[in-house]
This record gives sequence, structure tokens and C-alpha cells, in this order.
Amino acid sequence: MGKGGKSEGGSEGEQNMAAWLVGINTLKIQPFPLPPLGPHDVRVRMKAVGICGSDVHFLKTLRLADFVMKEPMVIGHECAGVIEEVGSEVKSLVPGDRVALEPGISCWRCDLCKNGRYNLCPEMKLFATPPIHGSLANQVVHPADLCFKLPDNVSLEEGAMCEPLSVAVHACRRANISPETTALVMGAGPIGMVTMMAARAFGAPRIVIVDVNEYRLSVAKKLGADETVKVSANMQDIPEEVGQIQKAMDRGVDVTFDCAGLNKTMSTALCATRSGGKVCLIGLGHHEMTVPLTSAATREVDIVGAFRYKNTWPLCLEFLSSGRIDVKPLITHRFGFSQKEVEEAFETSAQGSTSIKVMFNL
Repeated sequence: MGKGGKSEGGSEGEQNMAAWLVGINTLKIQPFPLPPLGPHDVRVRMKAVGICGSDVHFLKTLRLADFVMKEPMVIGHECAGVIEEVGSEVKSLVPGDRVALEPGISCWRCDLCKNGRYNLCPEMKLFATPPIHGSLANQVVHPADLCFKLPDNVSLEEGAMCEPLSVAVHACRRANISPETTALVMGAGPIGMVTMMAARAFGAPRIVIVDVNEYRLSVAKKLGADETVKVSANMQDIPEEVGQIQKAMDRGVDVTFDCAGLNKTMSTALCATRSGGKVCLIGLGHHEMTVPLTSAATREVDIVGAFRYKNTWPLCLEFLSSGRIDVKPLITHRFGFSQKEVEEAFETSAQGSTSIKVMFNL
């Protein structure tokens, strides 16, 4: 599974099992051979793996944006575990260390990598992004430099949550969140929740979060949102809802994070953000959107994308260890690693009405 997760060989000892996505709405726990351990690799026994919205999207459609699954693939990329074996050149980790895994392996040769924007590497090999296999398995092999040792007071489940939190941290950096920027968050799913938390950790003085789901909004309020606004899925309601959002913010919306990426959410974001403000697009719900760009342009509302993450795990672990961010309340459901539980876990995550983060304990 190392070098991006391609199963290229075997390993001695117990048979490694993984959750394979083999067709639409079809997951099977099947053998997954590990590749040989390279000198700079580590073998990690998975202990905590979260279900991401992208995992559910692949389960339902076998694609996400331009990434199309053409053959069976091991699912999962939000993960943490315990080191079982290290390569001959690995000096930073030893067996028994608890680690959070950054799931993407970039080439480090292209101009983007050399300029520090390795998250945009065209040769990126990311867990559970076709054709690369994921990490919902007993064990994986991964580069040691992408495995980050957990502080003693950070759990393995929190370690797995570093992946979605990294999305939020990268977005806050892209949007230049500071104690001088108010933040509007469109969507109170897992990414919306961690974006709210990250924005607060970056110093945002006032945060409003918007969703169609009353339960998720109630959770967001408990976890630190200053105000919440319940909206509909109807485009015609945008003008009224923008007024509600601006009233809830009680001042201009400096930055809006669209954590859904839908026509409705992006249109609302562009209309609600103040002149001279910024919209950061995180969600990838719709491949194409029809949005009011002209009016946004005349108000100089900047639009920035936030794709994956770069150099975020150390800061995420610092936020978790220091208590500035507490992701534990987001983990609403836990499952083991049996065929029945894997199916139930994905069904629970897909329904989403009363779940936020679904976690496997292996």
C-alpha cells in the first residue's frame, strides 16, 4: 500500500484485510497485499479511520469531480495508527509510536512541489483517490515523513481527525483569517464544523454558520458558533436568507467559506460577503455552477480555492494538544471493522441527519 497505496506485492505474516469499493453501493472486506517496506517507509497498524464525504461520494457514484474509479479500490484516507515496523533509514519513528498519517504523496520534482504548493502536484498519490488505494485496512505502508507522532494527550481518533482539520487549516490560511476577519461558514457538516473551529483558532472574532439541518446547527452552536442560520435548498430564498445572515453577523461578512460547493451555497456566499471581502471555495458538491459572478466582480469580492492541504499536520496537532480545538464532540458514531459494520457505518454517514463524523475503530 505504500507509495500511494498501490498493492504491488505481499508481506509475510497475517493476511492484511481492507474495505474494497467494488461497485456502486458495494463494499467488501477482502485481502489486500502490502508492498515491501522501503528504507524510508513505515508499516502502520490502523487504529482509527474516519469516513469522509468524498468516501461516500465514491460509494454512491464511483467518482468525485474529475476523479473516476475504473477498478475496485480500497476506501478511506482519514487515519491514524501505531507503528509496527520501520525501514532501514527511518530515524524519527520507532515501533509503538502512535502517528497520524498525511495521506498524499507528491512527486517533489515538479515546479509546484518545488515552490511549496505540493498539494497541487499533478502526480499526487492520495489515499482513496483513483487509482490509488486507501487506508481502511488492518495495516498500511507509508513514507515515514508523512507520519506525524501524536502528543501523549492526543488520541488516535483525534489523530485521524487531523485530515479534515487540515482542510480547514489550509482554507483559513488561504483566506487570511485573523482577529480582524469575521467568518461565515456555509454548511455544518464535518468540514464546516472543523472550518468553524479552525477559524476561531486563527482568531476570527465572530462566526456565523449556515445549514439546512437543525440538528447540525444546534451542535455548531454548542461548539462555538456565535450565531446560526437555518436555510432552505431553494434558490429563490437567497435574497431573504442573505438578509438573515447579514443580520446575524451584525457587521460585514469579511470571509465566507463554502463548505458544500453547490449552486445555492456559492451564490449565497457571493451575495452575503461584503464588498472587498473574500469567498473561499472548499466543497466540491457541483462540478459546474451558475453563480452571480458579475455582481461579485463589481464589488471586488475575491474568490479563492482551497484544495487539500500542505504542511498542516504539525499545526493541527498543536491545536489539538493545546486544547484550542476540540474535535472529540464531532465523532458521533463508532463502528468496528466487520463486513456488517462497514456497511452500517457508510449507511449512517450517508444519511447524515444525526451523524457528523463516523469513525472506525480497528
